[in-house]
Amino acid sequence: MSRGGNTKERPDGPERKCIVTGEVQPKYGLIRFVMGPDGEIVPDALEKLPGRGIWVSADRGAIEQAVKKRLFGRAARAQVTVSEDLPDQVERILTQRVVGLLALARKSGDAVAGYEKVKDWLLKDQADVLIQASDGSERGKSKLSTPYGGSFIGWLTANELGLAFGRETVIHAALGTGGLSKRVVEEAARLKGLRA
Repeated sequence: MSRGGNTKERPDGPERKCIVTGEVQPKYGLIRFVMGPDGEIVPDALEKLPGRGIWVSADRGAIEQAVKKRLFGRAARAQVTVSEDLPDQVERILTQRVVGLLALARKSGDAVAGYEKVKDWLLKDQADVLIQASDGSERGKSKLSTPYGGSFIGWLTANELGLAFGRETVIHAALGTGGLSKRVVEEAARLKGLRA
C-alpha cells in the first residue's frame, strides 16, 4: 500500500522512458540503443552492451523520428553518429532474434511446423502460440485459429519461419507452453512495430 491507503499498480517488470514519445512503459515494448566507443549509436536487442541505455519505442516511426530529430545525441549528451538505415538494422536484428528463439524452441520440442502437426497441437490444447507466415495463403491460414487465451504471430515470412525450422519455407507453426514462448511473443511484438 502506498501512503493514504491506496494500492499501487505494479508493472510486470522494469520500465523505461522513450526518448521520442516521452512515455514510460515496460522494457519489452522498447528497444535499447547505446553509444559505441567511436560515438556511433548501436542497437542493443539483447540489452547486454555496456554503456548508458537510450530507449526508443519498438516502432519504425519512432526510430525514424529519433534519427531525423537527432534525439540520440541529446539523450547521450554527446556528439554521436547515427546510420540512416538504423530502422532497417533494428528490423534485421530483431528478425534474427525471433528466428533464433524459434529454432531453440524447435530443438527443445516446444515448437512444431506443418499444417497437420499444428492442427493436432491446437486440438489437444498443447499450443499456446499460433504462428503463420505473412505471405501464406489466406484461405489456408483461415482454417486454423489462435488458441484460447493464447497469442498469434503473423508477420514473419515463410522463408524466415523456414530458417527457424530447418526447411525452405514454413507457413504454419505452433509454440507450446514452455519457457521460450513468452520471450518469442515479446520479441515478435517488438518486430511487429518495425514491420507495421
